[in-house]
Amino acid sequence: KSLPEESHLANNDDVEMAASLDKGNDAMTIMLQEPFHRGQNLNNSMQNIGKDAFSVNQREIEAHQVNLQHLCRICGGSLKNGLYKRSHPVHGPVDDEMQALLRKKERKATSWPDLLNKVFKVDVRGDMDTIHPTNFCRNCWSVVQRKFSSVPCEVYFPRKGTMEWHPHSTCCEVCGTSSHGIKRKKQDPSPQGGKKARIIAERARRIMYARSQKQVNSKNIMKKITNCKKIHLSTKMLTVDYPADFVKSISCQICEHILADPVETTCKHLFCRLCILKCLKVIGSYCPSCRYPCFPTDLVDPVKSFLNILNALAVRCPVKNCQEEITLGKYSRHLSSHKEKKEKGT
Repeated sequence: KSLPEESHLANNDDVEMAASLDKGNDAMTIMLQEPFHRGQNLNNSMQNIGKDAFSVNQREIEAHQVNLQHLCRICGGSLKNGLYKRSHPVHGPVDDEMQALLRKKERKATSWPDLLNKVFKVDVRGDMDTIHPTNFCRNCWSVVQRKFSSVPCEVYFPRKGTMEWHPHSTCCEVCGTSSHGIKRKKQDPSPQGGKKARIIAERARRIMYARSQKQVNSKNIMKKITNCKKIHLSTKMLTVDYPADFVKSISCQICEHILADPVETTCKHLFCRLCILKCLKVIGSYCPSCRYPCFPTDLVDPVKSFLNILNALAVRCPVKNCQEEITLGKYSRHLSSHKEKKEKGT
C-alpha cells in the first residue's frame, strides 16, 4: 500500500477509538447520575411522608384537645352527660353563689385555683391546654360548696383520687372515652359483718330513734307552751355562718331562737327569761334540759363577757324590705324605729 492510503486508515482508526471513548464516558456519566436521581427521589418521598405524618399527628393533637374540653379537670367525668350539664372554668373567677357562701364563712377567694387546691389538693396553675382540661363539672363544684357549707350531707366524689393527665399517645384514654368520661378504677368491695352484728346494730338504731323521738316530742310541747316565734329572732338571721356548737351556745334550750334577755339556771343552762318562766309554770320546777330542780328565784344573769359577745353578734333585720345588718344589742332600738314609722304612716 502507498503511504497516503496508510495515513488515511490510521486517521480512521483514531476517529473510531475517540468515538468509542466518548460513548464510554457518556455511559459512565449516565450510570453515575442514576443513583443521584434515585437518592433525590427517595429523599423527596421521605420528606412527603414526614409531612403527612406531621399533619396526621397535628390533627390527632387538635382532636385530643377538643376531647379534653368535654372532660372534667378534677374527676375526669364527661361534661356532656352531667346531671346539670354545667361547667366552670378552672382558671376563671369564683361565681356569685360561691362568693356569698365564702362571705358567710368569713373567707376570701377570687379565683378557682386557690379553692381547688384547698379542697382537692390539686395545683392547676401549671396546667397545659394540650394535656389538661380547662373546665370542671358541677358535681365537683358541689363538693367544694359542701366543704365550706355547714349543711350536713354526704359528699359524693366519683373517684378515689383526682385524675392524672398525660400527653397524647397511641394508647390515649381521652380520645376513646370523651363521650362518657374516663373509666373509674374498680373499688374493693367493703367487708360485710356477720348476721349477729347487723341485728345488734339494727336494735341499737331503733332504741336511739325511740329516744330521739321522745326528746323531739318534749321539745315540741315546750315550743308550743312558749309560743315565742313572733317575738324572738331565729338563728337563721345571723349574718355569719357560725359553727353549730357556737350557735347552740347562744340559743335558748327551749325555743332554739337567739337568746333574748338570757338567764342562767343553777345547772348552768341558758334560756330566754320569758321561755323558762312559762315552762316552770306549766311543767313544774325543774330544768327542761337536765331535769335538775329549778325555781324562778334560782335564775341569774350570765357573766358580762358572755353578754358582750351575744350583743356584738350581727343579725339581719327580719322586717320586710329591710335587709339592714345590725348588732343584737341595737336590735330592739332598730325594731322600735320601724314601729314608729308604721304608726306615722297610718
